[in-house]
Order: sequence, then C-alpha cells, then structure tokens
Amino acid sequence: MYRFIVVTLISALTACGSSMDYSHSPNFNSNLNRFQHPDGDPSNKKPSELFAMIREFSKRKYDQSEQIGFPVKLSERHELSTFSESVMWIGQSTILLNHKGLTVLTDPQFSNRASPLFFGGPKRVTPIPFNIKDLPNIDVVLISHNHYDHLDRSSIRDLIKHQPSIKFLVPLGLGQTLYKWGVVDVTELDWWQAINLQDVEIQPTPVKHWSSRSLLDRNKSLWAGWMMKWDDFSFYFAGDSGYSSDFKETAKRLGSPTLAAIPIGAYEPRDFMKAAHMNPEEAVKTFEDLKAKYGVAIHWGTFKLTTERMDEPPERLLQSLKDQEIPFDKFRALSHGEKWDAPFSEKM
Repeated sequence: MYRFIVVTLISALTACGSSMDYSHSPNFNSNLNRFQHPDGDPSNKKPSELFAMIREFSKRKYDQSEQIGFPVKLSERHELSTFSESVMWIGQSTILLNHKGLTVLTDPQFSNRASPLFFGGPKRVTPIPFNIKDLPNIDVVLISHNHYDHLDRSSIRDLIKHQPSIKFLVPLGLGQTLYKWGVVDVTELDWWQAINLQDVEIQPTPVKHWSSRSLLDRNKSLWAGWMMKWDDFSFYFAGDSGYSSDFKETAKRLGSPTLAAIPIGAYEPRDFMKAAHMNPEEAVKTFEDLKAKYGVAIHWGTFKLTTERMDEPPERLLQSLKDQEIPFDKFRALSHGEKWDAPFSEKM
C-alpha cells in the first residue's frame, strides 16, 4: 500500500480525469463534480492517516507468501481454446468464465506490477498461469473500476492487439481512458443500467468503493459490481468493495446469482481499509446477502497491498464458512489458474 501511495504521488501530475458531463447520473454529485456512493466517501483519508498507513506497512511482519507466492495451475493455449462451461480464477480480480458460448473476462491484470511505473509499486508475487496471447476468444470484458490492480493499461493493450474486436463494458467515466489505449468497442453504463448481449442481460450494480489513478481524478469515474443473467445461469462480479447493504439490494432487484465472485483480501489495518475492502467474514456475509449458490474468492494472493499475511484470507474464509455452517465446496478460494466446473452443473 505504501508503494502504491508513493507511485500515485509520482504520477499525479501526468494523469487527467474525465471531462464528460455526468450530471444526468443520480450517482454523480454535481456540487463536488464527482461520483459518490450513498454512504459518502469514507475511504477519502487525511494525509496523516495515509502516512500512518505507510509507517504500519513498512513495519509489517515477515510474510513468507510475499516472497514465494502461491501454487499456480498452468494452462497451454490448446487447453484454453476449448474452455467451456467453467470459471477460472487467473489472479487478483481477473476471472475467465464461459457459459452457452459467451466468454467473459473480468478486470484483466496480467502485468508484473499494479502500478503506473514499471520499476515501482505493488509487485506480482504469484506468476500468471498463461500469457494473454493464449486466451480463448473473448466476447466481453467487464471492468469494475480504475485502480491499477483492476485496470491495467499494458494488459488492455496486449489484449486488443491479439483480439481487437472485444467489447468492453465499463462504469461511467472510463470510456475515454480505454479509447486512448486503443480499445474500439466500449460501452459506459450507470448502476442498474442494463444492456443485452447475445441474449444475456448485463448491468453494473452499486458497491462501496472509490476510483482514482492519481491525486487529481478521485471519483471522476464510477466503480461497480456486475450482474450477468442468462436464462438458466447468472454470474455476479463484485469487483472491489467494502461490505454494505448493496448486496441485499442487488439480490432483491436482480435475483440471486448462481455464481458470485467476491473479494476476500487486502483488509488490514482494519480501520484504514474497512470502507473499501471487505474481510473474509464480510465476504461470507456478502455471499449470504446475495443468496448465491456458489462463490469464488477473488482479490487475494497476487499483489502485496496491505498488512495481513497473504495466506490469511483463505484461512479465515474457511473458518467463517465453518462458523456459518456453509459447505466448503460452495464458496471456494481457487488456486491461481484453477478451473471450477461445479457451478455450471447446477443452473437457476
């Protein structure tokens, strides 16, 4: 986290926010000229709080996982070419999913760092399971927000170099950024604004987070979870979020997903991270709020962002599932690159 803050400071003068007018959005505060969650912006920390976080991060205990990473299930191009009726956790919040011939990729992050700089910022501790060029044909990419561990310029450019016609769905305010990077098919959507793609209803949903790629563009673009609904299956991608009532509201409005991708990591120190990142116990509450049939853990084990041990999130996830008497095979922390077919055998 302290490295993220430092490189953000360095990049602040070169970044620019969106110049579009989003005053039509109920989620845009025209007085502040920025997007805003109904709960406000509790993640907007004072400089003293930021520097206290830097000090705490610099004094963190030795974390073996930060040095050696986690096991990876590697895949070859020919294996990926037949990827079907399955979900794979690639790392961080990058999910590959296929159902009924539609292949989806979320928050593609394949770079060595989650940073605007190649020499600084959070470094990948667990290798990618394959290269971007080995991906199967992707129909749609979902972007949750613009933080560097979720929206990576190098990964996007490499992806469209190999597959230039991919459709990107993004929250309001992110279209200009992707167009500048060479993406040709981008659709911006507001929370609850649905579109139909190959008979699949897709829409962004509220989550409690924030956006920024510099000191100059805080909340100039929206952030979101995503719901995808086939006639017999649904997938919810939480992206990045603190725990809130948004998940109950999502299930109330859109129904409960067959499969939900829920973040479980980057939550300590708790007083600093709580508003933006749920912990494993809150991830289980989110799973219950959504009334999802299956859950897959994301946002852990890939970049060292906060002070908890990197192997702690899946341990606490298992304990919380046990405490809530939820079978372990219903909400899993997959290995990097691991496929999971079970959610597709039990449809809506």
